[in-house]
Amino acid sequence: MPWTLTVSELNDYVRRALASDPSLRFLSLRGEISDFKKYASGHWYFTLKDEACMIQCVCFRQYNMRLDFRPENGMKVVLTGAVGLYPERGSYQFYAESMTRDGVGELFLKLEALKNKLMKEGLFDVAKKRPLPLLPRAIGVVTSRSGAVIHDIATVTRRRFPAMQIILRPAQVQGEGAAEDIARGIAEISSLPQVDVIIVGRGGGSLEDLWAFNEEIVVRAIAACPVPVVSAVGHEVDVTLADLAADVRAATPSVAAEVCVPEKDALLATIQKMRASMERAGENLILSRRSRLALCEKRLAARHPAALLRDFKARADLLGHRLQAVTEKKLSLLKAQTAALSDKLNALGPRQALNRGYAILLNGKTAVTQVDQAAEEMTVLLQDGTLRVKTLNRRKEDPFGEEASIL
Repeated sequence: MPWTLTVSELNDYVRRALASDPSLRFLSLRGEISDFKKYASGHWYFTLKDEACMIQCVCFRQYNMRLDFRPENGMKVVLTGAVGLYPERGSYQFYAESMTRDGVGELFLKLEALKNKLMKEGLFDVAKKRPLPLLPRAIGVVTSRSGAVIHDIATVTRRRFPAMQIILRPAQVQGEGAAEDIARGIAEISSLPQVDVIIVGRGGGSLEDLWAFNEEIVVRAIAACPVPVVSAVGHEVDVTLADLAADVRAATPSVAAEVCVPEKDALLATIQKMRASMERAGENLILSRRSRLALCEKRLAARHPAALLRDFKARADLLGHRLQAVTEKKLSLLKAQTAALSDKLNALGPRQALNRGYAILLNGKTAVTQVDQAAEEMTVLLQDGTLRVKTLNRRKEDPFGEEASIL
């Protein structure tokens, strides 16, 4: 599914992306001025072009009032500043902080040389940036005691988390000796065990005003600091080497306080939500363990000797009932077969023959079925008794033949 944004969200995303790119924060731009306009606010708006392309530029009043010349259309100049986006119009433009006639200033050359040197050493590497603590025990601030920076930081901090401790290490932020004092301040305040994050900053100004935060000693002090450092130097368009070396760069001191200090109510709400989630997870775990315990108890009860004995007895009773049923069925079948055979035997036996009027002749206990088997005296079995008879004559013939004299 594509990432869906509103126009405002897209413009804000691009603005922050441009502002977070170190290579676009502080650079020099050479070209020819055209369409120069000065507004009642004192801000300058113009186009800077070369042989092939052009870019819209703006130079705010606090910067252009320091110039010793008035730009004109067709004038070739060198601007120093940063690339940014004007969100309301989605306009990509260059924010000029200083301007010189065609030719690179000595101060800018010095800055570029130091920037390249420190970049090669890895002092600006994004991979080395440290995350800020969720809830610092105390916030260290290195800035001027009399400036608006500490007031803005204190105001935002008290609003977001009233009990948060702020420790100020006053420092000179402009002029000779300022860089050394800022570096010492960072080292001193980072040695306090309760300080978990440090804000280093000052208000806006020209490149010369902010030069202390471009000094090598300050940049190295920030990079070597054992706790995370938030840089809040000048305004959003002001970018110094201290900004590049810091773990987080804030557009203003107020923003620096916002990123360092969580909102107490939001933090409590998050804790409450996490507590409720943990309680639900604990209850679900207990229910799950109870179910498993009940299942284990059921399995254990099923394997108890008494239960096994009951199962064996039940199986023996069942088998006994089955055996009895099979035996009775088999006996009934045998009785039926015996009765059938008995009936068949009776139907084919001598008694039925006697009942039909026949007689059985016995020589002793042997039935006489042929003439040659006849004795002188024999026994005749009849339906209602026996006769003792003597043989008077013997003649072998078919008793049912046409010549048989008996019939």
